Amino acid sequence: MRLRSLNQEWKMWTMSAKKKTLVDLYTQTIKIRKFEEKVWELFGQNLVPGTLHLYLGQEAVAAGVTAALKKTDWIQSTHRGHGHVIGKGADMNSALAELLGKKTGSCKGKGGSMHITQFDVGVLGATGVVASGLPIAVGAALSAKMRGTDEVVVCFFGDGASNNGTFGESLNMAAIWNLPVIWVIENNLYAMGTPIQLTCPSQNIADRGAGYCTPSVVVDGNNALEVYEASVEAVKRAREGKGPSLIECKTYRMRGHSRFDQAKYRPKEEAEHWLNKDAVEIIKKIAIEQGALTEKEAENIAKNLQKDVDKAAEFAIKSELPEPEDALDDVFAEVA
Repeated sequence: MRLRSLNQEWKMWTMSAKKKTLVDLYTQTIKIRKFEEKVWELFGQNLVPGTLHLYLGQEAVAAGVTAALKKTDWIQSTHRGHGHVIGKGADMNSALAELLGKKTGSCKGKGGSMHITQFDVGVLGATGVVASGLPIAVGAALSAKMRGTDEVVVCFFGDGASNNGTFGESLNMAAIWNLPVIWVIENNLYAMGTPIQLTCPSQNIADRGAGYCTPSVVVDGNNALEVYEASVEAVKRAREGKGPSLIECKTYRMRGHSRFDQAKYRPKEEAEHWLNKDAVEIIKKIAIEQGALTEKEAENIAKNLQKDVDKAAEFAIKSELPEPEDALDDVFAEVA
């Protein structure tokens, strides 16, 4: 009887854990959505310097991947990286302040949209140079292996980056050194305005992983649960010392490549198909169907997150701009 009771308790705990995961995935997905919508709004008010590459539409990838990680794990981001940073746990106040170029930003206003980072939550950095994050991820993973930690490194990059030479070099090095790195391709079908079918002979970019003896999988990048489950498996392999994995997430950006791109090169039917596959609605539907959330609870989560984002925007707007002489700070690192 006691054994049966324990089995029942275990089953109930497992169901509870799965429900918590679904709530967390929905929360992270809608949080990133609310954050990016606010960034879009602030940019329209001419408060965000430089250009902007929004993560709208791809939220399920960042939410699903980061949910499988520990705080001590690392991510390497891209020019379209706000979602990655927020998903990994970056403070929204300092993130928005960074985008507005303020002193209270996570990089003191010196990084901006394309170079936002926050080391204390495991964000190695973002970069505006396509594919430049892959060799950085290799170095970080090599460091983790040499130090004997159980840290895992995730490298996000787009379909365009998979055609860069550093893609092959990085995957090869990670494989031969058996490094704890996970390659996450965010295939939104376009490298700026160039469709992937014009630059990749295979239907799936993940097929390239076999050439580097790297287990690879293709998932629906608009389904946070599917992304999460694939990420859990890849993280497990990496922690057990079984080397790198590759996850190709098929997704779609809601906007153009950058703030001023109207994306007129995308066929109307294609855009309608993908925009109907809304990442927020997909995970909300799954969570409700699985009994993890009610419609009212989901609505309350969204409302509370909107308040948090509004407060973060108010904080960022009121924060001070850096002084010109501040540009001379942090140029050199102090060496003991």
